Amino acid sequence: MFVEQLSCYREAWKFDSEQVQRFYPLYEDVAYSRRFEILPFDPLLYERNQPPGEHPERIHFFNDVESGTDTQAFICHHDEVVLIAVRGTASGADALRDADAHQVPFVEGAGKAHRGFYQGFKALYHFVLDYLSRYHIDQRVVICGHSLGGAIALLLAEGLRRIPDANYNILLYTYGAPRAADSEFTAGARALVHHRIVNHNDPVPSVPAPWMNTTVKLWVPGAVTLFSAPTAGGLLFAAGLVRVGGSAYQHHGEQQHFMPIRLADGTQASVLWKPGCESIQEGGCNRALQLHGDMPDRDNLLRQLFQANQHFMTASYIPAAWATLRRWQQTLESQGPLVTAREFELLDRALEDMREQLRTKRRELARLRPANDRTHEHNDALNAEIDRLHTSRERLASLRWRRLDARDVYGSHAHGANLQLGLKRWFTHRENCALSQVASVPSPLHSDRGKAQILDIDAIV
Repeated sequence: MFVEQLSCYREAWKFDSEQVQRFYPLYEDVAYSRRFEILPFDPLLYERNQPPGEHPERIHFFNDVESGTDTQAFICHHDEVVLIAVRGTASGADALRDADAHQVPFVEGAGKAHRGFYQGFKALYHFVLDYLSRYHIDQRVVICGHSLGGAIALLLAEGLRRIPDANYNILLYTYGAPRAADSEFTAGARALVHHRIVNHNDPVPSVPAPWMNTTVKLWVPGAVTLFSAPTAGGLLFAAGLVRVGGSAYQHHGEQQHFMPIRLADGTQASVLWKPGCESIQEGGCNRALQLHGDMPDRDNLLRQLFQANQHFMTASYIPAAWATLRRWQQTLESQGPLVTAREFELLDRALEDMREQLRTKRRELARLRPANDRTHEHNDALNAEIDRLHTSRERLASLRWRRLDARDVYGSHAHGANLQLGLKRWFTHRENCALSQVASVPSPLHSDRGKAQILDIDAIV
């Protein structure tokens, strides 16, 4: 549907059959050599080849039915880029793979990987290698994936990077991806360029947690410590999670966190930043854990996490990307800071409030000293998080003074000859001109200056 509209020079906006809200990409009419190539369909040739023979679908589309992983991917290229997209969770088989948190060696590199994600990667790996052997010259290899697809995309990117003498120039984008491997893998893959986009309150990036290791058949009571601010829906933090066997699961890549916030006057705004602390990053999953108690049913919990509204591309990630683009366009035009004084004040107070809650919890745990003598596990986690929250405040403060240039907003197209023409066409769509609050730079409120405000973490919606 999307491709058919493009071929007729119609600017498509619908990426999902159930999508209602319109989001238009920024289009550019490019030379034929820069168009992503799909091999032409020749009915005479392919009829002679029969099903096992060469066919465009077999070259560009991967659908693993035979080995049962249900992994799907798409690959194409032009003279500058090879593009690989890996599909996210979409079936019962995918859900089972998501729930399988047992670790297996990542034989293509260092460390261990999530067994279910590794099986999906292995099913896809040789399909990609075959395509690259035919069509890769020296193009950049751009790999992307959402959810389960993001986890498999990470393993694929690192697997390709590790091939001796291949020297692939790889750029990885993942959206709402769960953890795919352990800390040893993450350290070994440090050179891989990975932009990890996370939407606030998406619980999926918080899994698999160490307590989901499938070799453990019994949940450990008291393994998860959850606490919150006095107000409902406040700070939630999981400390002292039990790990059995192997290194702990760990995220890879540079996180970009989309955070909607609600200001004191009820105005909504949003910030895209790199908080670097678990209290914010793990909030979505920890809220779900609190609802399920200390011993939730793992498989049912995972299915619910992967069905969360904040996890879907068309319902969450695409609207967040559009809001960020519009917000940054305004910031570029006004030459204002990435974070306004009002936003900084609210978030800075929230972060300090979170640090104080962690200190209070640390003192409480020190007094209790449980019989199993695991106090140090909780204290280590709490101490590390207190330090990370300090770093988060420093990162937030830097955004108060940062100014954007065109390349920050439009990347390599910033000084392209066709950018202004494309923007003019893009703004003809009324959806791109009507700003919602979350996509707008909040105006200063002079009446708020010097006025004390009651702040809690609920302001982060």
